[in-house]
Amino acid sequence: MSGITLNRRKIMLAAVSAAATGLALPTGMGFAQAAPTGASSPKGLNAGGNVGHYRFRVGDISATVLSDGLIGGPPRVYASNAPEAELEEVLRQAFLPTDRMTLNLNTLLIETNGKRILLEAGAGQTMGPHGGRLFENLAAIGLGPEDIDIVVVSHTHPDHVGNLRTADDGKAFPRATVFAPRADWDFFVRNDPDLSYMPVPADFRRNFAAAIRQSVEPVTNGIELYEAGDEIVSGLTTLPALGHTPGMANFLVQSGNDQLLLTADLAYHPIVNVDRPWLPGPDRDKDTALASRRRIFDMAAVDRLLVLGFHYPFPGLGRMLKTDIGYAWVPANWQF
Repeated sequence: MSGITLNRRKIMLAAVSAAATGLALPTGMGFAQAAPTGASSPKGLNAGGNVGHYRFRVGDISATVLSDGLIGGPPRVYASNAPEAELEEVLRQAFLPTDRMTLNLNTLLIETNGKRILLEAGAGQTMGPHGGRLFENLAAIGLGPEDIDIVVVSHTHPDHVGNLRTADDGKAFPRATVFAPRADWDFFVRNDPDLSYMPVPADFRRNFAAAIRQSVEPVTNGIELYEAGDEIVSGLTTLPALGHTPGMANFLVQSGNDQLLLTADLAYHPIVNVDRPWLPGPDRDKDTALASRRRIFDMAAVDRLLVLGFHYPFPGLGRMLKTDIGYAWVPANWQF
């Protein structure tokens, strides 16, 4: 398909309305173990009173976004090269706090060929007390951790692997085969990673590395390591999206003529990394990450793909538009 370049001013209101839906209580940035729990509220509602799952289809594939809750931090962490005054004004114009950015944790369950496949394990409480909602939202759709056949993570940061470990050090998804990118496994798990590139205090970096090792310990035996570009199962392909981590992948789900692109941590929030070209501070190799971002965002815009952003305002679904100065995020219409 041919791409269409649009004037950015004409579509910014749509992007701002999307960002406004991300308002929520800010989260802490401490570390704790993940602990699967059953549904804690009646009628599929979480403790806050809102549904934390969202169903849709990709061709013949049933798909459900399952929220694992929220994390967050200073906006500067996610927009490392933004001029301070401009960053504050952009956040203010989007009706967002200027001192803290709240990020969602949007995992995806797909059901295809008799398999239930979870894309991203979520954070649990490895990055604050407002994560770890995945299991109650899974229970709200009538499933438990034992019903998951495969878990695929895009990279091994704690907010993507935290739920792999139970509070008593067990395997949270007892029947599931877990897939992780080989380059990330080598860097973060098999070695002591140098995280000096991360724009956070040293104790945060130490806890971050420890949380990764602790989270994946129960699945170390039997882990399936993949190279970005591998097909996991029919209809689920990984795409190289290097730079944020040594091995980060994106996911392409396809059934018939329908496609869904999961962009992992190519961008943290549409307001600062899509509608503005600011660089995420946690990117290990910012030049490579920027090249990956442009390549995949271009593909999404040209092919008019449905996109799921892992950290975008729930349920994280929308499309990329190519504009005269970059990109813009347009949320998908809610389906009842």
